[in-house]
This record gives sequence, structure tokens and C-alpha cells, in this order.
Amino acid sequence: MSTTSAYITAAAAEESSLQQAANTVDGWFAGITEFFSGIIFATIPLGGFDAPVIVLWSILAAIGFSIYFGFVQFRTPHISLEVLRGKWTTEKDPGEVSHFQALTSAVSATVGLGNIAGVAAAISLGGPGATFWMIIAGLFGMCTKFVECTLGVKYRHIDENGVVHGGPFQYLKVAYHKLGRIPVAIITGLFAVAIMLFGVVGGGMFQANQAFGQLRAATGGDDGAFGSDLAALIFGIVFAILVGVVVIGGIKSIGSVTSKLVPAMAIIYVGACLIVILVNIGNVGNAFGAIIDGAFSPEGISGGVLGVIIIGVQRAAFSNEAGIGSAPIAHSAVKTRRPISEGFNAALEPFIDTVLVCTMTALVIIFAWTPEYQDALDAGGADNPVSLTSAAFDSFIPGFNIVLTVAVLLFAYSTLITWSYYGIQAWRHLFGTSKIGDGIFRGIALLLVVVGCLVSTQNIFDFADSALFMCIFINVIGLVILAPKVKEEMKQYLADRKAGRLLEDPEPLPHELAERR
Repeated sequence: MSTTSAYITAAAAEESSLQQAANTVDGWFAGITEFFSGIIFATIPLGGFDAPVIVLWSILAAIGFSIYFGFVQFRTPHISLEVLRGKWTTEKDPGEVSHFQALTSAVSATVGLGNIAGVAAAISLGGPGATFWMIIAGLFGMCTKFVECTLGVKYRHIDENGVVHGGPFQYLKVAYHKLGRIPVAIITGLFAVAIMLFGVVGGGMFQANQAFGQLRAATGGDDGAFGSDLAALIFGIVFAILVGVVVIGGIKSIGSVTSKLVPAMAIIYVGACLIVILVNIGNVGNAFGAIIDGAFSPEGISGGVLGVIIIGVQRAAFSNEAGIGSAPIAHSAVKTRRPISEGFNAALEPFIDTVLVCTMTALVIIFAWTPEYQDALDAGGADNPVSLTSAAFDSFIPGFNIVLTVAVLLFAYSTLITWSYYGIQAWRHLFGTSKIGDGIFRGIALLLVVVGCLVSTQNIFDFADSALFMCIFINVIGLVILAPKVKEEMKQYLADRKAGRLLEDPEPLPHELAERR
């Protein structure tokens, strides 16, 4: 046998072994996912449809918050923009990052492949009508984000090194305090486990999986340069190393990177969406007509209207993360003396993420909604949804899949580095802070980035959804308990703003005076 033939045979054997290993890992992961998902998404019969209780809870909570706070997300966009610009911030304010950096750090974890692949998955499952319910969920989710990020700052503490410790790991202790120390430890521990699981799966494995899926699709698919499991393995390793370089620096390093990366990737992706929308400007009315008709008169969808609502809400939650408790971790590091100011700032996230970016993606896909494209959706929607969005763009701008690949890689990278920070905060809550412990978590998270390139998308989606809604269930109960304290903060802030006192130290609220006594 010649040297060349021997090399080819050895390479084929190595590829076959790697494929078998990938299939084994995927099968193992599928078993865990099925068990976990069966517990979290317990259903109740509702109108002839088995509706997941936990999804209904997230919908009702978002609507309830909006009513309780007088639909603050619609009344005060000007205040949100003032805060974002740093109008009421001084150099003496405690914290680590600016309002803009806090927003971009959090947005970098939300505006990502959930907007590209998640929208394609929603439409492939629920038709164009799923877009309508994603938008509605995003609008109500603005208020949920307003509440949780206010609390994330309100109950934070800053250690002797100037490092901020905030977010749900602090305010959930207060919310569940009446249950006693042991239940609080159990509840916050379960929440930490859930957010850590979502971080390494939804924020890590899914991002790497879809980034590689887009790269493979843009370079010839299974027959191209990135069509093998070996290529997936190499890509995963390189991607993990690039993520590791940034996350070691903590939130300041992440904030510095995302404050530059998020605007850049937004310009690339949103710019491309606008080009396609302008080219199809005459079809915008028909596209929105399909969205509305599909929202209330869906055809061939399990559960009818309720089924489409559930799909839209699930994908919106995966995309904008309202109610999960993740964003308050990033926002708690903001420089401010007024916790509610960060609530106003954070309310912009679901609007940017779901109302704007997801709607743009949906319009591009709907414009390309031909019988041939429908066949592609039916054939590959669950396996590689990002490639469906790519195909839609490519149908209008030939060769654009290369540009979209760059955007996807940036989206995935920014989301990964931010969720690595969220995950390590959960790890520290469970195991304490130490260099060795932090190193172990980072090693696990980066290893799963590599694994994410080798397993199927649907298994990752299902597991991530389960962890995500487990977070929502625990976190939103805490938000409901503490909502009156947020309302007090809001009333004082608006009164101080009207009186021109926002640059002064805020007066203690009644409950704060009681706590001091």
C-alpha cells in the first residue's frame, strides 16, 4: 500500500471514530434532555391543547407587571434614552461599568443567534403568526426586565476589591426570606444550577453549534471544507480559546469588548435586513398581513392559536431572556446610585432584541416564503435553523451568506463571552470564589463549546429551553414578591426627576428606614 493510500485510510478511520463518538455523545445528551424537559414542561389541558404551565406563567407575569407599573415601558422611553446617554451619572457613582456598557454587555447575550436561528425555528414550527406573538411577548417582557434589573442593582453589594456582586443571587434571598434560611438556600441553589445550565448550553453550546452550522452551510455544506466532524472539532477548539481569552478578564473586559462588538455586529446584520426590506418595500404590507393572519388563523399548527402563542413566547424568551434573571447580573455592575435608573435602561433590551431585530429577521424570511423555501423549512428547520435564515438572505442578495456568516460568528462570540460571566456568577454562588474553582468552571464551559459543535441542534434547543423556563419560574416569583419595592423606587425617581434632584443622593425609602431601625 502506498504512503498516500495509507494516509487516506487512516484519516477515514479517524473520521469514522470521531463520528461514532459524536453520535454517542449526542445520544447521551438526548436522554438527559428528554428527562429534564419532561419535568419542566408539565402541561395542562387548555382548549383541547396541552399547554405548558411554566410558559403560561411567564406570559401572565409579564402582563401583570405591565398593569401594576402602569405600562411604564410605553410611557417612559425618553427616560430610558436619557439614562443610556449617561445624563444623570457622575464619576462618584459606585459600580464598575457605564449604563451603555451594562446595556451592551446584556444585549450581547440576548441579541444573537436567538434572533437569527430562533426566529427561523419559530416560523418553521408556528408559521409567520409566531412572529406576532414574539413581538407581543417582547413588549410585555420590557416591564419584566425593568423590574428584575432594578432589583439586581438595589440588592447588590460591592466587595473590598470593588467587585460588584448583584443580580438574582442577592435579591432572591430577600424575596424568599420569609420561608427561612434552608428553603432560601435550596431555592437560590436551584436557580444557580438552572442559570448555569442555560449558560453552558443555551449561551454556549447553542451559539457554537449554530455558528459552525452557518460556516459549514456557507462553505459548501457537508461536501465543503467544513463538512466533517473533524472540522467541527477544530472549529470548536479555536472558538473556545478565543472566548477564554476574554472571559478571564471579568465584566470589565467583557464590557470593553461588547461595547465595541455589539454596535459593529448590529450594523452588519440590521443593515442587511434593511436592504432586503427596502428591496421588498412593496411586500411589507402583505408580510405583516401574513403575520397577523397566522397569529389568529393558523393552519396546520398543533393547538391552533394557543399553539402558536406558546411557540412565539418560548422563542421570544430564548431571544430576549426577560424574566430569566441573567441580565440583572450584568446590569448590577453599573455605576449608579439610583437602582431604578438601570431598570429604565434595561427595558430597552427586549425592544431592541425582539421587537426590532426579530421582526426584521421574520420579514426577510417571509419575503422568501416560496414553495421551494417551504420545502427547505420542512426538511431542515430543526436541524440547522440558522441556515434557513441564511438561505432567505441569499435569495435576495446572492453571496450574502458569507457576510451573514461573519455576523453570526460575531453574535455567537459576544453571547458566549457574556454568558460565561453569568455562568461563573452562578458557580461562585454554589461553590464560592476561588481561582481554582473559577478555572474549573471555565474549563467545563469551554469544553461544552467544543461539544456543542458535535451534537444536534434540537437537543440543545430542548435542554436550553428547559433550563431557561426553570429560571423564569423561580425568578419571577421573587420579582412578584419584591415588586412593591420597585414601585416605591419608581415613584421617587420620577418625582426627583421632575424636581431636578436626580444628581443628588436619593432620600431613603420608607422600607429602607425601617430596615435601618
